[in-house]
Amino acid sequence: MLTASHYTEAQRLAWAPKPPDLNSWRSRLSGLSTLVADAGDRTAGFLSYEENGHIDLLYVAPGFERCGIASRLMDALETNAAKLDLYTEASLIAEPFFAHRRFRTVERQRFHFRGVEFQRCIMVRERSIT
Repeated sequence: MLTASHYTEAQRLAWAPKPPDLNSWRSRLSGLSTLVADAGDRTAGFLSYEENGHIDLLYVAPGFERCGIASRLMDALETNAAKLDLYTEASLIAEPFFAHRRFRTVERQRFHFRGVEFQRCIMVRERSIT
């Protein structure tokens, strides 16, 4: 589990409670476009974004880390949203991935979610002007 090296157990439980709140997920995803990476009969990951270029969610399922899933999802997004400046609130784990994809950190934030403090990076990538 990659998150264990960056987040406490309290943070992991606050972020991903068990069982998940499915109504909350339905509501959150309803306004987003979502790209899904499948591996046979399993979902390997997904990326959800808004039409203004905001990447809201990038998730890779356990067992598929470091297999290129996130990169393939980002490649598909860049094809779908080539004319957009992209931005996200990256977790500490995701920051190096986005930096490798030419995003730059413009701000570091601390925020509270379900009563637990987290850190994140506001990252942007302006489209190439050619």
